[in-house]
Amino acid sequence: MSEGADSDGAESPTFSHSTFLSPFSWRYGSPDMRRLWSEEHRRRLMRRVWVALAEAQMRAGLVSEAQVADLRRHVEDVDLARAQEIEREIRHDVMAEIQTFAEQSPLGGAILHWGATSNDIIDNVDVLRIRAAARLLEERLEELLLQFAELIEATAETPVMAYTHIQPAEPTTLGYRFAVYAQDLLHNLQQLRTLIAALRGKGLKGAVGTQASFQEIVGQEGGASMLEEAVMEALELPYFPIATQTYPRGQDLHVMQVLAAIAASLHKLALDFRLLQSPPFGEWQEPFGARQVGSSAMPFKRNPINMENVCSLARFVGALPAVAWDNASQAVLERSLDDSANRRLFLPEGFLAVDELLRRTTRIVAGMTLDEAAMARNIACYGPFAATERLLMRLVAAGADRQEAHEWIREASMEAWERVQAGVETNPLTEILADDVRIRHFMGADELDSALDATAYVGTAPERAVALAEQIRAEIP
Repeated sequence: MSEGADSDGAESPTFSHSTFLSPFSWRYGSPDMRRLWSEEHRRRLMRRVWVALAEAQMRAGLVSEAQVADLRRHVEDVDLARAQEIEREIRHDVMAEIQTFAEQSPLGGAILHWGATSNDIIDNVDVLRIRAAARLLEERLEELLLQFAELIEATAETPVMAYTHIQPAEPTTLGYRFAVYAQDLLHNLQQLRTLIAALRGKGLKGAVGTQASFQEIVGQEGGASMLEEAVMEALELPYFPIATQTYPRGQDLHVMQVLAAIAASLHKLALDFRLLQSPPFGEWQEPFGARQVGSSAMPFKRNPINMENVCSLARFVGALPAVAWDNASQAVLERSLDDSANRRLFLPEGFLAVDELLRRTTRIVAGMTLDEAAMARNIACYGPFAATERLLMRLVAAGADRQEAHEWIREASMEAWERVQAGVETNPLTEILADDVRIRHFMGADELDSALDATAYVGTAPERAVALAEQIRAEIP
């Protein structure tokens, strides 16, 4: 088997639901992303690279204009059936496509792929696809971030209970909570943009990276480099100055790490969403259709199935960098073929999964229900406990001993907590503290009520949340 191929000469494939189909073929991902990773699109891009090479060779006086024109006429005429027929015989996918293209272009086919090795074609094609897919994800991320900017601005001052260790802590605002997720995603957007700018193709460097074959064809000193530059300029693709038979596989690792980072941000959001949709919290709800079924056994259920799906796919994406790491670290000498099969899987599936994650999350965020009564109930129940920090500071400012005051509040808090856990309708902490003569010595009833009003104890959260929304709008044209 020649370099660049990993075909086993399998039978011509048929695709239907009577045999295995990847969920990414029909269930997850958008039609646009599936098109970018389709085999037809891949082969059209391969033909674009071959035509760009032939055009550069024509300008160098190596091939005729008629030969190049013949290739141009058939650049869109991908014939997968014929290519697969040839591949079953010769067991080399790139050569099968070359022969198919050459059959369609009898004049140009004679100089097709002249000087190139398989990865001069397919590695540049892969980067063209990665770049286009990353740009599509950039659009998806921008859409989601703008959705968050609207939510942040609308809820920047809405008080809600915050939790640490999944236990009530202190108040925050809903807008600030949204800003936490949005800040992560904004960083992901910046990472994605940096990745897009940094992507590099292999260029044209031949079988082991020396350009020996191209130098042999061109002859003149520096001719191979000039030929490479012309082809890559036509493809509008920057390229590595140094490569072996392939571009450095560390680039794939970087790609998958950026996708995994996006998935991690979305998983955090989805996990929190699932928690906040549970009845003990009850603050958020996924959109739920009038005819939607929550459970086959329990008709009353409204499960957060979309955010569970987000968590599931995100975990899958998070596992992919490990495969790319193996490829990068085990790329033996100038190349071996042990990365080819897995790259056919993790590159398209990683992008399709993140595409689905972003689209699904955007729909949920745009249509989610916020239960203001539940938010108010939770902060009324647990907020007074959090506000005791402010009460302690005001007692000390009024002249109380800090350690003694801390004990007064602790005793009252423990009593109130027990009664809350026993199911009292209203948190009794304010009343317990108001009955304590030691506290009344330093503070009147109105001042005590003010100190224990947790809804006002949110610090600078509203201002900083709005500032992040403004930054999002500034960075997304």
